[in-house]
Amino acid sequence: MYDPKSMKADEFIDHGEIMETLAYADQHKKDAALIDSILEKAKLRKGLTHREASVLLACELEDKNQEIFKLAEQIKKDFYGNRIVMFAPLYLSNYCVNGCTYCPYHAKNKHIPRKKLTQDEIRAEVIALQDMGHKRLALEAGEHPTMNPIEYILESIETIYSIKHKNGAIRRVNVNIAATTVENYRKLKEAGIGTYILFQETYHRATYEQLHPTGPKSDYAYHTEAHDRAMQGGIDDVGLGVLFGLELYRYEFAGLLMHAEHLEAVFGVGPHTISVPRLCPADDIDPGEFDNGISDDIFAKIVACIRVSVPYTGMIISTRESPKVRERVLHLGVSQISGGSRTSVGGYVEPEKEEESSAQFDVSDRRTLDEVVRWLMEMDYIPSFCTACYREGRTGDRFMSLCKSGQISNCCLPNALMTLKEYLMDYAAPETRRIGEELIAKNMNDIPKEKVRKIVEERLDKIAYGERDFRF
Repeated sequence: MYDPKSMKADEFIDHGEIMETLAYADQHKKDAALIDSILEKAKLRKGLTHREASVLLACELEDKNQEIFKLAEQIKKDFYGNRIVMFAPLYLSNYCVNGCTYCPYHAKNKHIPRKKLTQDEIRAEVIALQDMGHKRLALEAGEHPTMNPIEYILESIETIYSIKHKNGAIRRVNVNIAATTVENYRKLKEAGIGTYILFQETYHRATYEQLHPTGPKSDYAYHTEAHDRAMQGGIDDVGLGVLFGLELYRYEFAGLLMHAEHLEAVFGVGPHTISVPRLCPADDIDPGEFDNGISDDIFAKIVACIRVSVPYTGMIISTRESPKVRERVLHLGVSQISGGSRTSVGGYVEPEKEEESSAQFDVSDRRTLDEVVRWLMEMDYIPSFCTACYREGRTGDRFMSLCKSGQISNCCLPNALMTLKEYLMDYAAPETRRIGEELIAKNMNDIPKEKVRKIVEERLDKIAYGERDFRF
């Protein structure tokens, strides 16, 4: 029985409810009147139910699909303006005891080199990331109780925050590690993490169990209920995601939105972020062996439908995707992207040889951070290195209330411009800096309050003369 308030995975992600939802969507995929009513509700920017959203995803009326895309773009602008948050992944270790059939870290893979960074190696990696200009990291590690215990993760977080190199500093560490206990989530919160991110991979239980034959991750319920334990451990912000290509995409989409509804129903706070990775080549993994790959067009529609259905959430896309695909979905809902990424263990200090790669997946967008920053600015986006909300305590329900009301924009644009100015002064190539200075000047007029605008002007001048880390 479907119950979004239940703490049991099989009840808040109910298979029967998903199948009924998909049947309902098929029945109404050409129902123009119903689709119009759903779009009118979406325009209120309060979100949609998983069933309403599934009708939009299934819609076969081309004129209505164009309305979905147009609305997604407008909602993205309303909540996030033209800002794009920048981050990079940092892989600590690829030791793993799980048997996930879609991931090259699986325990039976004897081909991939196994690596684990020492604290000195982490320092070197972080300095390399700071020298690129990054301020926000997503920590990654395989699941291994002895090689990657929680103590190692906590020590690594402490190391990362301690490093101040030239004008560089990592101001926010998000964590993407295996499902764990409330006690361990409490420890992560005390260590000062930002968002706890965990991908479900697939919400289809039978498929999940087939794809995870061995290891702790094979426990579907324990994995699916991890975000609840994280919230119970005091972590305000959690991130969801599925790996599109493992199961039928419409099933995953419905399950993803049901998970978001569950978090709202139980904790009053939906997902801080939703990630949309697609299965891609990686070491001994061939995406062609999986039957549920999705086209770029379907991928774009998924992004658009998530945006209109969960308007407040941050949406993340990684360098798995090509520059062309990333550009397309930026317009439709994505608000955070990685740049200059390495998915190998220790890949920032010295890139690995291809035959010795420890990467979790192949990177499609291989541009440097500076090239990505310039590309964004040439499209009139503001690359933002801001971490102010986390550091000012605007997390969880406090962040969501500001975001849903639109008030968060009073902080976001000024903070984005100031952190971009830092990047331009400290790391940008000359042409990137020229474009960025013009972009900052152009967007100053969009700061609604004159008093705030004058403060930002003063702080931009101070940044030019060497001061750092201003924030609203």
